[in-house]
Formats: sequence, C-alpha cells, structure tokens
Amino acid sequence: MGCGAGRHAFELYRRGAHVVAFDLDADELAGVEKMFGAMRLEGEAPEGATARTVQGDARDLPFPDNSFDKIIASEVLEHIGDDMTAMGELLRVLKPGGRLAVTVPSWLPERICWALSEAYHTAPGGHIRIYTRAELEAKLKSLGLRVDGHHHAHGLHTPYWWIKCAVGVDNAGNPLAKAYHQLLVWDIMKRPLVTRLAEQVLNPVLGKSVVVYTTKPSTPGVPDAGGKEKVDAA
Repeated sequence: MGCGAGRHAFELYRRGAHVVAFDLDADELAGVEKMFGAMRLEGEAPEGATARTVQGDARDLPFPDNSFDKIIASEVLEHIGDDMTAMGELLRVLKPGGRLAVTVPSWLPERICWALSEAYHTAPGGHIRIYTRAELEAKLKSLGLRVDGHHHAHGLHTPYWWIKCAVGVDNAGNPLAKAYHQLLVWDIMKRPLVTRLAEQVLNPVLGKSVVVYTTKPSTPGVPDAGGKEKVDAA
C-alpha cells in the first residue's frame, strides 16, 4: 500500500509472492507495471509468482475484506490526513492471522528535518505529521491489531536528508548532497560489509525509519497462544 516507485514490490515478486502494488499516483504505477513486465521477460521472478498494479485511495481500498496474507505500508501514513481510516482499511483487507508491516519516519531524524527545512514538510504531498513509535503502535492496537515487535532501519540515509534539508530540498546540484547520494546508491547496489556494519550501529539511534510488525487476530476475542487476548476489531 503506497508502493511508490515499486522497490518493495519488485523484491517481493523476486521472492515468489503474488504481488499487488497499490498507489494513488498513476504515473508511478505505470513505471512499476513496466518493470514487472521487464522482470517477467528476464525471468527474475520464480514460476508461478504474479504481479499487478492497482490505483486508488488508501482510505477506501478497492479490495474485498480479508484479501491479503501480508501487507507492507512503507513511508505512506505520514502523508495521509485521516491516517486512522487508512489503518482501518489495511485491517479490513488483511486476512485473519495475516501480517502487516508499517514503516514511518523515526521521530528524532524527522524532527530535525522539520527544523532544518520548512519546504521539507510543507510541499504538496509531503509529510503532515511526525509519529512517535508509541503513538503509531497505540493507533494500530486501538484497531485490534497485535503489535509483535519493531526495529529501526536506514541509518545511513538520515545524514543525507539532513544535508538535503540544510542546503535546500530542491537543490539537487549541491556537491555534498550529490556525493552522499552516490554513496547511498553504491551501498544499495553493492551492499559492502563496511556500510552494512555501519548501518547496524547507526540504526538504533539514527535509523531514518521505524518498522512496526503487527498481526490481525485470527479469532477476535479468543486468547492467543501465550495468553495474549485477541481484540475484536469490529
């Protein structure tokens, strides 16, 4: 949900999933659809895996109840005014026992970005709120989802966004921002040990994103194994 340019959707397809890439932006989805086609031609996805795109609004998902085994909502809720409606829709279309992974910008890195640049958070379609992990988890729990755990990610990306905010988010030609961007691209493509270790150290403190994992109760009102009570989400 909110697939953007398709990074997560492509990886799921490579791993053999039946993927539905959903987004509001039809232009983004056109690029994702083309990449799905190229992956099929190159044999990048296992036989039997499927991938398609669907355009629509996260607050009114065009899918029946209990449609999906797993859902990723990565870096999207901070853009949506009525985030509780969007979360409720995710719960509705998730199958009982299904898993939902939600990522949002971490509080401290995001707070600094907002302080450095007004344009970062006032541009159309930009971030309209800063979550604490406690707030995000409380909202998900209030709908009936069970929170299973969390971690932080993308510690190497945080300094890049601080630089961007300091020099101007639209200043693509800034030498420092360009150099750091090249470093990130190199890291993503090559995944060298030195940057993987650096990110492991940075993530707990400076991770740009916090990832929260949840499960939809399989039987509302029936205790989970381990004594956790499942909450009626109706």
